[in-house]
Amino acid sequence: MKEANEPQETRVRALEIASLTRDFGEFHALKNISWSVDEGDWWGIIGPNGSGKSTLLHLLSGVDHPTSGNVLVYGKRVSSYGRKELSRLVAVLQQEGLPPVGYTVREVVEMGRFPHQDWFGREKVDKEKGMDPGIITDRVLERLDLTDLSDRSLDRLSGGQRQRVALAKVMVQEPQILLLDEPTTYLDLRYQLEFMELLAEWRRETGVTIISVLHDLNLTAQFCDDLLVLKDGMVEGLGASSELLTEERIRHVYGVEPVMLPHPDSGVPQLLLRRSARDVSGQGERLE
Repeated sequence: MKEANEPQETRVRALEIASLTRDFGEFHALKNISWSVDEGDWWGIIGPNGSGKSTLLHLLSGVDHPTSGNVLVYGKRVSSYGRKELSRLVAVLQQEGLPPVGYTVREVVEMGRFPHQDWFGREKVDKEKGMDPGIITDRVLERLDLTDLSDRSLDRLSGGQRQRVALAKVMVQEPQILLLDEPTTYLDLRYQLEFMELLAEWRRETGVTIISVLHDLNLTAQFCDDLLVLKDGMVEGLGASSELLTEERIRHVYGVEPVMLPHPDSGVPQLLLRRSARDVSGQGERLE
């Protein structure tokens, strides 16, 4: 424990949004959202379909612009960054990952170096710091067990393998902030866990800030330290995952009857769902 006269650790603010609103005609997708993220944090954004999760991610990445309010990336408005300058800070991984195109794994991963290249597609090489672009790509391919697949085209890979390639592409981009939009949606259980563990390892080693839109609340509880809970475009909760994932809040936000139990290993909240009384009774009418 720190003594009273010891200096407190200074946290760097990676993202900050203030009074953020996004309207589409008469539809209010986001309503007066304020939120801040410190460098190195892992936040989850959760909420039912249509709550504004993906819209918020688009605003954070600079792909879309707010109706009112501000998005700051390291204290500077996201709209004021140039394309390459912003790409050196922020990377985005969508739920679809990469389409099954004819490019090889290595070719696709190397595309992640675009923000670091000049007009002629060249990069400065600093071999003392291991900053040769080829070395960076090789290290990431090896780390994600993609070396043996590096010459294979994406249209010959499984969905889980393509999602690993997508992660490799953003890793070689070397961002300081990673935005994930439901990255495990199309992955089976094994690849879901593997993908999240790769993210956790990358964060431990580099201090990258991660913001994940997720539907699986059990994965969310195990990996995200903090949560932003959205409902109807408004903030319904903001803070530690262990405090926000309660039966009362999930019932209110999702309209289901939950049972929350502590994980036997970590103690973090895990979700079970109660079936409706009609389903449990088995008395529904049969279709002939």
